[in-house]
Amino acid sequence: MNEPVHPWQVTAKEAIAIQGELRSRLILNRSPGVIRTIGGVDVSYEAATNKMVAGISIFRRRDLSLLDFATAVVSATFPYIPGLLSFREIPAVLSAWEKVKTPPDCLICDGQGIAHPRRIGFASHLGLVLDLPTIGCAKSVLVGKYKEPGLRRGSRSPLIDREEQIGIVLRTRDHVKPVYVSPGHRMTISRAADLVFECCTRYRLPEPTRQAHRLVNSVRVGLSGMANR
Repeated sequence: MNEPVHPWQVTAKEAIAIQGELRSRLILNRSPGVIRTIGGVDVSYEAATNKMVAGISIFRRRDLSLLDFATAVVSATFPYIPGLLSFREIPAVLSAWEKVKTPPDCLICDGQGIAHPRRIGFASHLGLVLDLPTIGCAKSVLVGKYKEPGLRRGSRSPLIDREEQIGIVLRTRDHVKPVYVSPGHRMTISRAADLVFECCTRYRLPEPTRQAHRLVNSVRVGLSGMANR
């Protein structure tokens, strides 16, 4: 694992400075040539226990069959600060990553890539940490403006911030709210949207992150039950 040399226990001011330095390392002008496996990442917080629950699910790209999955539970040590969620959540993901037996060629993250005020959201930061192609696929927009895409599955429109395209607003099901796709690291905008769309079957969200979300929810419910005993 080629982790950027920076501590995770930092102040908000230090975290913003680290983001500024890491931003210059992102590769956004090319994508990997061959992607055979795709992973999904999701993180949830259990307030009753102050635990971060991370889940990773890994699928064969060809038929979206599940190959591997891993979860981890760690204590939250960084506060909830919008724009700095990677410092709160990535340590949990790294604990889950250590359990992965079949590392994927690419990761889709439930969060932002460069569609972030400082152009380095969760997916971008994680891509640099793991030195892996990553994509952000968020359920809501964090920054930027767009025209609503058409109502049919596959419709898309550019997400623009400060006259720069930072992502694509993608309709993955007919007449269903779109998702907000942006490249994380070692990925282009168009390839990111194509891969997310390819991984969407009967549901709004791509299968890798949808299954990762189910994983973390099942673990979090268990934690909540233990805390209430």
